[in-house]
Amino acid sequence: MSDKTSLEQRLEQRGVSRRSFLKFCALMGATLAAPVAISPTVAGALGMHAAALPAINAAPEVLTEKIITALSTAAFRPPLVWLEFQGCTGDSESLLRSGKPTIAEILLEILSVNYHETLMVPSGKLATKSLTDTINNYAGKYLVVVEGSIPTGLNGFYCAVGGRSAQSIVREATSKAAATIAVGSCSASGGLAAAAPNPTGAVGVPQAVPGIKNFVSLPGCPMNVTNLAALIVYYLTNRALPPLDSQSRPTFAYGRLVHDECHRRPHFEDGEFAVDWSDPHVAQSWCLLKLGCRGPETRANCPTVKWNDGTNWPVGAGHPCIGCTGRSFWDAELPFYVPLPI
Repeated sequence: MSDKTSLEQRLEQRGVSRRSFLKFCALMGATLAAPVAISPTVAGALGMHAAALPAINAAPEVLTEKIITALSTAAFRPPLVWLEFQGCTGDSESLLRSGKPTIAEILLEILSVNYHETLMVPSGKLATKSLTDTINNYAGKYLVVVEGSIPTGLNGFYCAVGGRSAQSIVREATSKAAATIAVGSCSASGGLAAAAPNPTGAVGVPQAVPGIKNFVSLPGCPMNVTNLAALIVYYLTNRALPPLDSQSRPTFAYGRLVHDECHRRPHFEDGEFAVDWSDPHVAQSWCLLKLGCRGPETRANCPTVKWNDGTNWPVGAGHPCIGCTGRSFWDAELPFYVPLPI
């Protein structure tokens, strides 16, 4: 079996067709706010056979040197270490509860998931060995995903795995990683565990590992799996992280205000606001600003990416945005449902 066709064949064995995979590539291109031409780049970087590329409207002569390079180096499946600390496992659930074909199904074939406590079969010392072996054998080549906050109180032992504190584990794992991704608001800035009075001294990854290199944050409660997939696809395609904002968030996902993309925005412009939870205008897409929506100050692509295979999102279902992608939103946005002074 050719290295260049290995991903395609593995997906076919799992019942994922070429068409489904190319739809995934198109979704990644749309999420990254890139032109349609990025789809063959994405497909090439992830290991699709060259013969499949023209099927997505890209003639061979327009393929760039970058795509050719990606095709020739796609055989290596980067190892992934997924660490979970003080959290509700919501980000892992977001990963697993994606569309058809599931993003998880494709993502887990693109990467070699060497350590994920929720998904892996080994336990105890064998699980610890998987983590240690990945860190030592793939230094500078593996990716680290961190879910949940890291407690610093009681010398870090409010959360311990295998007799080691979460802070000790995350520092070691990130020290040799090619890149570190904080998924969810807890790992980004402490989340619910860090809300006042923060009895465990919970912090996010940047505070637990000061000066961390090649770090990117995907806040949200939980994060959207489409953004995680797009981030990894970008990294594999470009061998670098995408442009980031001042909070280390990728601008493709956090570059615009929720308010700017919201389907209720026209009603805001017309001064049409729902004023009560029983107001029938909630179901008629009137603006939820007076019910405490934080969309005008929250940066996220929820209105366009949505959830549950693009079915809907909280504001679409009639609930105001609570600003969960913002730093320390549990404290910063309280009390919820109180209108912003706009």
